[in-house]
Amino acid sequence: MNTNAANATPAAPSGALDARWRQLTRISPYSRELGLELAHVGVDWCVLRVPYAEKLIGYPETRVLHGGVITALMDVAFGLSIFVRLGELRPMATLDLRIDYLKPATPDRDVLGGAVCYKLSSELAFVRGCAYHDTPDDPIATSIAIFMFTGGPPISLEKAGQP
Repeated sequence: MNTNAANATPAAPSGALDARWRQLTRISPYSRELGLELAHVGVDWCVLRVPYAEKLIGYPETRVLHGGVITALMDVAFGLSIFVRLGELRPMATLDLRIDYLKPATPDRDVLGGAVCYKLSSELAFVRGCAYHDTPDDPIATSIAIFMFTGGPPISLEKAGQP
């Protein structure tokens, strides 16, 4: 997963485009509840952060995040990477998602989820990425997925999040 944009912990995004993508990560109540934050946005690598929180612990004895949090992080990061590649929002569904857990997340540490959309067709988007603490070269989990566009009109970034 060696990606130049992701070799270090990403800094907070800046600029107008980043602000629009940051706003987009707050639209979903699910993403808000998990506390997902935009860490980096680019066509080659998008990164979201899930801050460590007590409510996200899956195993109280070890204080390790629930695996479902990692899966949700990757699913949302994948969607973001597709939207960034398209430059617009299109209705879609997760058709297939495979995640390989390689090690537990370290307690009391944020987890980053990096993703890239590496292939688009008229009906499908193919993505890959990983969850990690410091570098994608030392992943907590790796993942690949296929998303299917479900129809309906695209939504521009300017209109996203407006009532």
